[in-house]
Amino acid sequence: MPKNKKTEWQVGDPAISVVSDQFCNPYPMDLLVKRKVQNFSKDHYEVFDPSGNLLLQIDGQAWGFNRKRIMRDPAGFTILTMRQKGLALKNKWEVHGGESKEREDLLFTVQQSQAVSLKTSVDIFLPENNNVKKTSNTCDFHASGGYSNISFKVFKSDALIAGVGFTWGSFCKGKYNFKVRVNPEVDYAFIIALLVMVDDNENWC
Repeated sequence: MPKNKKTEWQVGDPAISVVSDQFCNPYPMDLLVKRKVQNFSKDHYEVFDPSGNLLLQIDGQAWGFNRKRIMRDPAGFTILTMRQKGLALKNKWEVHGGESKEREDLLFTVQQSQAVSLKTSVDIFLPENNNVKKTSNTCDFHASGGYSNISFKVFKSDALIAGVGFTWGSFCKGKYNFKVRVNPEVDYAFIIALLVMVDDNENWC
């Protein structure tokens, strides 16, 4: 959990590689994420750099239980798969490398911090932390935001590693954009996966 005194991940800090080192950059990154519901059951995300180059794309189910989302690179190669885990008081996702479901390919787990809250809050656990009791005091990362400002920030302990600046578009029509700032040496594929899962659990129109 972030403490009262907050800092920011800076140039020269150790790399935070969760998905792969290839997604860690030695400088801050400003990304544009575009989301569009394609039909009643599927939606699509695209992630661009400031020059308009496509970096990532995510497809998956827009509604229903036991949802699955797949992140691919611009060429269509599968990077990771996000799966929602059944019905529970606290929403939970497991993220595996590629299209795997195997334990040895688990990248991280995301769990809602509280069953009921006006503020979106999730805890993230790496595989080596998988056997501990999953609470906000034992998580590796923490992300929080709110329904009112439709944004969130991601922390490692007390250090801010990424955040959503603002959004625009039509939430009721399922078409809107995010501005995401990822701090230096932070795995942006990991941050985008978190954004998609947090966005998925928000109750839009």
